Amino acid sequence: MDVPLWFALLCVGVLGVKLIRPPWWLVAVLLLGGYLLAGSLFAPVINTAVK
Repeated sequence: MDVPLWFALLCVGVLGVKLIRPPWWLVAVLLLGGYLLAGSLFAPVINTAVK
């Protein structure tokens, strides 16, 4: 069974928010920060660090 990555991440995110109950502003800051870092000059550095 093949599950798309975006669907798996969405499920994990929803469960994490329901179980841990972080403040919504923290979730928004993490999502926006990740999105902005992915398009920045630091993206290749982060990519090599993750791999």
